[in-house]
Amino acid sequence: MITADEILLYLSLKYEGDWDKIYEAIKLKKDFSEQEFLLLKNKHKSNYITILNDNYPTALKDCFKPPFVLFYYGNINLLKAKKKITIVGSRNCSQYGELCVLNITKELVHNGYVVVSGMAKGLDSFAHQIALDNGGQTIAVLGTGIDLCYPKQNLAMYNKIKESGLIISEYPTDTTIIKENFPKRNRILASICDGVFVPEFKVNSGTGITVSMALNLGKPIFCTPHPIDNGTANNSLIKDGAILVENANDIIFEIENKN
Repeated sequence: MITADEILLYLSLKYEGDWDKIYEAIKLKKDFSEQEFLLLKNKHKSNYITILNDNYPTALKDCFKPPFVLFYYGNINLLKAKKKITIVGSRNCSQYGELCVLNITKELVHNGYVVVSGMAKGLDSFAHQIALDNGGQTIAVLGTGIDLCYPKQNLAMYNKIKESGLIISEYPTDTTIIKENFPKRNRILASICDGVFVPEFKVNSGTGITVSMALNLGKPIFCTPHPIDNGTANNSLIKDGAILVENANDIIFEIENKN
């Protein structure tokens, strides 16, 4: 007999993780094709959990359109870690932005924090790398299919996180690169953490979307100040209420006293 989990897996594979199409299929009670399910399942390699599973993060259920299925490689128990910090920032980052990530991420890792990011070019990838280099644990949230490493130059990092950390995506197998899926991915980054650290970002960026989503979920935003002439939006974010960060203790104190 087919289970509810298998129906969700079938729909997610059939519609390549498209939330609206999956929801519509559930609402209309579209027929389940066992033959099609078996064909799709045979192409599917990764592990998965559904929104009905005990390992599905409770915090993720509170976000807008929580994924019906999370595909993953690695240690799924990292989603239950008590201290998780999402680090997101500029793709075309400055040396100062990298310095902020280096100093603060290293200390967060040494204090037991799991680093969450999107494995994008720039500061996201740098945050993952600092966590790995310092013996920490990290979660990469992809905006592509779970089996598709993007950007390609991150393949070594992808494989390392797959072995020693956790890679998750709501998109199965090698679902292609769709621009609109990256902003959607940001709701997961905002949901599964205890706070969001922004070392450097510019307006109208993916980082800004993650910050807005985190604020809607009541998550604290942490931000490093920048020189007034470097073109970032960090100082404006601090003026709007983000917590100014000079060192990792500013993040640790806020999160651990709040909890």
